[in-house]
Amino acid sequence: MTAATAQKSPADEGRSHHLKPADMEWQQTRFPGCKIKTLLFDAKSGLATMLFKMDPGAEIPDHEHVLIEQTYVLEGSLVDKEGPDTGTVVKAGEFVWRDPGSRHTAWSPNGGTFVAIFQIPNKFFEKDGRVVDPAGKDWDQTWKSLLPG
Repeated sequence: MTAATAQKSPADEGRSHHLKPADMEWQQTRFPGCKIKTLLFDAKSGLATMLFKMDPGAEIPDHEHVLIEQTYVLEGSLVDKEGPDTGTVVKAGEFVWRDPGSRHTAWSPNGGTFVAIFQIPNKFFEKDGRVVDPAGKDWDQTWKSLLPG
């Protein structure tokens, strides 16, 4: 994840950071049909807030929410395609949050736009056995040190 947010300087610390998402470009993720606008990303803590857009039929493959994940659906819907909550549909105007360790495959059959907040990036389980972050980097090497305890 790279931040497309306003650049901060030391003089900006302790101030508000105003963004205009409508003026920001969508960034393609490594998942087909999925784009983001990063509103906040703190590499030191792993905290991320983003606008997330999925084209009709797009899917986020098998992943685990390492810490709490929150999603507010602005338009469209988000469906648990696989996992313990298979079939759960979250529609526009609805909110879902997931416990640490929850694992699923997310799908947007008709497309959708969401506000997503992560405390630390998800773990993605690749078909070759690797566990990576959303950018495809080794998860343990990049993020494990941020876990509490």
